[in-house]
Amino acid sequence: MNKETIIKISDLAKIDIKDDQIDDILTSLEKILNLVDEMNSVDTDSVTPMSHPLNLKQELRKDIVEASNERELFQKNNKHTDNGYYIVPKIID
Repeated sequence: MNKETIIKISDLAKIDIKDDQIDDILTSLEKILNLVDEMNSVDTDSVTPMSHPLNLKQELRKDIVEASNERELFQKNNKHTDNGYYIVPKIID
């Protein structure tokens, strides 16, 4: 990783990086890449993949229909209804 690479990446990503920021960005990216290399060097062949770091079970509710048609309740406070339908302004001629 060098300054030219940082400039090329910023150009491809359409990110405006000022010249005085390049050294800081270069240092940060080198640290990130070193960390990735370190993580890649760990042998994980015998480790079982996990879907979540905490082995929790999500309790789901029973799928039971409980709601009834409450259209009249919802429409009783709206004067713009007709025969169970909402009346809206015409938008298409």
